[in-house]
Amino acid sequence: MISYLRRVLVESWLGRVIAIVIFLAFVGWGIGDVIGFMSEETDVVARVGQHRIATRELAMALRSEMPTITQQMGIKDPSAMSPIMQGQIAHQILQRLIAQAELLEAARQLKIMVPDSAIREEVFSLPYFKGPTGQFDRSIFNQRLSAQGLSEQQVLDMIRDDLTVRTLLQPMAQGASVSTTLLNTLVNYGAKTRLVDLISIPVAAQPALPAPDNATLQRYYANHLWLFSTPELRHARIVVLSAQTVADTISMDDAQLKRVYDEQSSRYNVPETRDVQLITASTQADAQKIVDAWHLKGDWQSAQAAVKGAASVDMPGARPATIPSDILKQALFQAPQGQIMGPVKTEMGWAAFRVTKILPAHSTSFADAKQDILQQYRAAMAPSVVTERRRQLQDAIAGKGLDAIPDTLGAVAISGSLDAQGNTAEKQPAPIPASGKLRDAIIHQVFAQKAGDNPILIDGPDNSWFAVAVDSITPASPRTFEQAKADVVTAWQADARHHAADQKATALFLTARQKGNIADQDASGVQIVRNIPFSFANPNKALPPEVASYIAHMKAGQAVMAENADTFFVAAVTKVFVPNPPASADMMQKLKNNLAQAYGDDLAASYVQFLNKRLPAHINNAAIQAALSAAGFGGTAQ
Repeated sequence: MISYLRRVLVESWLGRVIAIVIFLAFVGWGIGDVIGFMSEETDVVARVGQHRIATRELAMALRSEMPTITQQMGIKDPSAMSPIMQGQIAHQILQRLIAQAELLEAARQLKIMVPDSAIREEVFSLPYFKGPTGQFDRSIFNQRLSAQGLSEQQVLDMIRDDLTVRTLLQPMAQGASVSTTLLNTLVNYGAKTRLVDLISIPVAAQPALPAPDNATLQRYYANHLWLFSTPELRHARIVVLSAQTVADTISMDDAQLKRVYDEQSSRYNVPETRDVQLITASTQADAQKIVDAWHLKGDWQSAQAAVKGAASVDMPGARPATIPSDILKQALFQAPQGQIMGPVKTEMGWAAFRVTKILPAHSTSFADAKQDILQQYRAAMAPSVVTERRRQLQDAIAGKGLDAIPDTLGAVAISGSLDAQGNTAEKQPAPIPASGKLRDAIIHQVFAQKAGDNPILIDGPDNSWFAVAVDSITPASPRTFEQAKADVVTAWQADARHHAADQKATALFLTARQKGNIADQDASGVQIVRNIPFSFANPNKALPPEVASYIAHMKAGQAVMAENADTFFVAAVTKVFVPNPPASADMMQKLKNNLAQAYGDDLAASYVQFLNKRLPAHINNAAIQAALSAAGFGGTAQ
């Protein structure tokens, strides 16, 4: 599978060459001993044995990887991050380069050599360097390297390092196996199935009792005074500055919008795309076996398991440009939907495939795309705009408090009374211009701050800022019985329904525990579902979590009672068994392959961790700063 993804799926093959150790992504790299260089040189960022990691190598990795990492963090613009955060990301990227260097150093000590013939074969096999005839083209090779600013020797060195690392690690990752005994034990444990009868007793379904006499209500009122008091209310003025509040103040003129539209033409003018299931085998005979098995059983899993060693992949939304083989591209985009096709001879072997979905080409006009582009631009720019305007908001608050916030900042101001749950006196959510953690932080500050304290700008979650001024406090006060009587009746009736449901559930549970099963019930407000299957391999959503957490450990004839906020449950296990067979042959093979891959990954990861201790890295922190600057990022690595 790794080989197939490497040769077929990656759209940018030069990017594949640069990402030398992409198959090591499963390793959580740990950094070695950090020992500063004694010299002031900044052309080498780290040493591992005799191996040197050049500062320009880290700078190139920063330019390539920093945008992706920051987008995963929810930050569109890397330059909006603090210097400390930029330095931390630089350290993370450096750790990956160090791990590669440790593997190369280990290979050197083991005298692992990659012959020039292997490098030549690897270069000639990369579709990125092939011409229209499907053969390696020297002019295209030179053109691709020139576009990326790389020399021929740099690319050859990258490929040599890639092959060296693979030679060292792949035997570990691919040599792991799983015994049949272990596989059967795991499968039987996961497949052990319990049949469950479940009774649900919703509290709301219980009949409502008529209101009791005043004496009963007054007693209930006296025992639950906290339920019938008016909560503390605070009148506050609030100002919020966040990505959401400033977004509408960010604009682009039509010329800028049109330029973005033209740059993203591939997004707004989408060619025909196809969802494809593709399997590649080394021989025509193997490919024919795959096609025959696919026709016979009809499912994707059977086709994948038909020939050992065949490479299979799902390609949702494939475009012609993403298929490196001209022969395969033509076959895929001429095939009818739903039919199993092949074998087809391609540059990478023999292919069998099925097109499962076809989306026709479609275009979005500039007029229709303008708003979408503007929203994207606002979302991308808002974090940096918040950072820029935070100082202006701070100056405005320091000068005139919350009474003179400039309209140009994009900050939103509001005032009103609210309780500690963020509700108004009418028990409606207060219209605070924030949600989630930011809303919670504002409410907390309102009730932590003293009345009359000068407002200060507070750093909130998700690159937000807010300030609060508490004007007055209305203390909590109890309501009299007469004032709260309607609420007392409602609360008493709700408790009565809850108690009735509890009594029914308890009686049914005691009976089920004694008899080992659940008898049919004709009582109102009771729902029964029988023979619900449950196993670790296939947990059933029909069982509520409060019950499922017990079922997995129960024997046949045992019962359990549980509840959530609005329902009581009684469940009894009627049967425990292991299906025969516990899983299909396809599923057994897939699990065996997954376990073997996991063990192989663990072996390789353990070896990398061992090297991390045996070959500690010596890091030049000054060179990290130089790499950040060379990559176009400021700040000091911390």
